[in-house]
Amino acid sequence: MTEILIRGRVLTFLAEPKGIDDTTSYRYIEDGAVFVRDGKIVEIGVYGDIRRLADAGVGIADHRPHLILPGFIDTHLHFPQTQAIASYGAQLLEWLNTYIFVEEQKFARAAHAAEVADRFMDELLSNGTTTAVAYCSVHPESVDAYFAAAEARGMLMIGGKVMMDRNAPDALRDTPQRGYDETKHLIEKWHGRGRALYAISPRFAITSTPEQMEMSKALVAEHPDCYVQTHLSENRDEIAFATSLYPEAKDYTDIYARYSLLNDRMLLGHCIHMSEREVAVLAETGAVGVFCPTSNLFLGSGLFNAAEFDRLGARWSVATDVGAGTSFSMLETMDEAYKVLHLQGQRLTPFNSFYRMTRGNALTLGLETKIGSLQAGADADIVVLDSGAKSAMEFRMRTATSLAEELFILQTMGDDRCVAEVYVAGRAMKTKGKKADTIVREQLQLA
Repeated sequence: MTEILIRGRVLTFLAEPKGIDDTTSYRYIEDGAVFVRDGKIVEIGVYGDIRRLADAGVGIADHRPHLILPGFIDTHLHFPQTQAIASYGAQLLEWLNTYIFVEEQKFARAAHAAEVADRFMDELLSNGTTTAVAYCSVHPESVDAYFAAAEARGMLMIGGKVMMDRNAPDALRDTPQRGYDETKHLIEKWHGRGRALYAISPRFAITSTPEQMEMSKALVAEHPDCYVQTHLSENRDEIAFATSLYPEAKDYTDIYARYSLLNDRMLLGHCIHMSEREVAVLAETGAVGVFCPTSNLFLGSGLFNAAEFDRLGARWSVATDVGAGTSFSMLETMDEAYKVLHLQGQRLTPFNSFYRMTRGNALTLGLETKIGSLQAGADADIVVLDSGAKSAMEFRMRTATSLAEELFILQTMGDDRCVAEVYVAGRAMKTKGKKADTIVREQLQLA
């Protein structure tokens, strides 16, 4: 049996904040602790109370004065695009053809896929992200590399092979039957193995024929416990192209609806240029629109309208969308989300930002009992944040007088340097195998 007490200022969300003064939406403990046993959270509370629950010889990771939160969750990104971040000067369709489809062809080589998968997982962890939903390439080798790298680190990860049988280079095309067969085999191999979960992944309507969409429909019907992911209404040229390929559809959203792909496990990347009818369809089916602010700005795609989703009762999450997204950091992502919404007269409070990165994203995945909150019985995926990690932040923090201010400073100025430690199922990941309590005591020298 392995036990550890993780001590610091504990913050976890109970519900979506209704405003910056909604103190009922979260639990904050100034001198708190998270008691972890065998990778699960046993209890959280005031340090003195929690200390009495543990055995006398329990290890103590003393992270004071840092904040302890649930690990961040990223609901949309592309692991094969890890080396394609910062590819200059193109909007979506040109960017795909010029950079991304070239990069993804390399993943036919298992060794390359494994190397990138390792770097990808380490980048996530260094930024405090403990769970992500990612697209692999069309190659089964990329899926094996992705889940193997996650398994080696004990991470709860969701992903799947993209299915593409048209409007892509020959080397990146499968066929409807091969896409079905390979996806089915990968589901059988990985879904539910350890912490791995599978996402059926027709890339988007432009790269899948009606025959492949039918195969996707069959996979979803046969595997209702799998996730589904695709892209929707990111770019106006994309919308025009997609709807021209499916002229019988009412609009872009209706393409996916006609193949029974919209359900409460469907994640739809971007959802920028949406009619009221389309957002209402997402609300009715429970499908999730995924807000990717750094990507939307980088590719000049447009501005996500969160208020419209909220008004119509549609669910939405937040994500980095690496590699069109320009950072693995959910902190930097929420900084841009704040600006995107601010431009439209919408307000994103710092409490809402941290809720979205944790419990909010977990709820959209239906995993709120496992991840996204520091609650008894949950997996001990935890991030420790240092709001004074950068000199400019430390100087700014001298004038901060509230938790809301501190969170906004972290969101606006923070990056991977603010991530002091990350725990995956209770195991410290940034200390490279050393005992976390020893490392932290050496660094902080706190009583």
